[in-house]
Amino acid sequence: MKKWIQKAIVQKTISYLPFSHRLNYFFQKYVTHGINLTDEYLTDRIGHARDHLNAYRKLSGLRVPECCMELGTGWYPVVPVCFFLAGSERILSVDITGHITKDRLHITLDRLAGWHRSGQAGDETGYLPGKWAILDSLLDHFDHLSLQEIQERLNLTCLVEDARKLPLPDRSVGLVHSNNTLEHVYPEILIPILKEFRRILKPEGGVMSHFIDMSDHFAHFDKKISIYNFLRYSDKQWKWIDNSIQPQNRLRINDYLRIFAELGLPAEIESCRPGNVEELRSMKLDNRFTGHPVEEIAISHCHLVSRCQ
Repeated sequence: MKKWIQKAIVQKTISYLPFSHRLNYFFQKYVTHGINLTDEYLTDRIGHARDHLNAYRKLSGLRVPECCMELGTGWYPVVPVCFFLAGSERILSVDITGHITKDRLHITLDRLAGWHRSGQAGDETGYLPGKWAILDSLLDHFDHLSLQEIQERLNLTCLVEDARKLPLPDRSVGLVHSNNTLEHVYPEILIPILKEFRRILKPEGGVMSHFIDMSDHFAHFDKKISIYNFLRYSDKQWKWIDNSIQPQNRLRINDYLRIFAELGLPAEIESCRPGNVEELRSMKLDNRFTGHPVEEIAISHCHLVSRCQ
């Protein structure tokens, strides 16, 4: 049996059990080894933080958002800590499940400090020397501080909330951003979330910046299948394969652009990875994915940046 099918079966089974997210954590940690803070993941998230900041500066004209919010931070809050280093005064992390622990936060800070000491941070990031000093001090006294105290010193507030109804005032957030999260949200949930983002964004200078990975995430685990493998299945077939632990909505770039535009959040910056058109042409796709140019369907990753209209 193919590796991706084995993983799909396990995750589908776990999704029906009590404490499914906790069970999935142990599955990812001890079986797939998918939750370690690897060099690749660290570099990827540092790059995302840089690109979020650059996009915000371009559209708002401001250096950093006073208040920013990340959707779906996950286990390691690399991007929120990068915004602390850049000078944001209020940093919100919203997740449906509370993943951030003291141990994982220590790993995050330690890895970022090592990245800085190695000289890889450079000068182009705009991170503030005083913030690095606070980070180093936190690491020196880490064992004597509670998770809450550490988060407070990082200007970080973690909200375990449904993003469709956030406990935040209207027009209170300068930047809303996410990193490979939206592809896990079904349209019937994504649309209310985006409406909520529009509500909390500041009318002047408010920016959304989202990285979206539109590849089949089972291909991250099983290199023997195509990143377009999941496009072969009908919605009915995919419903049997997909799971609530790591759902994949299979939306393509044209779907996201349409949804954003219809909600008054049209993408003003659109950066896409073209994917492999020839590979896609060699596959038999479900009819759902044959109504648009193959060049659009093949796009595997994108960075979409919007302002309220």
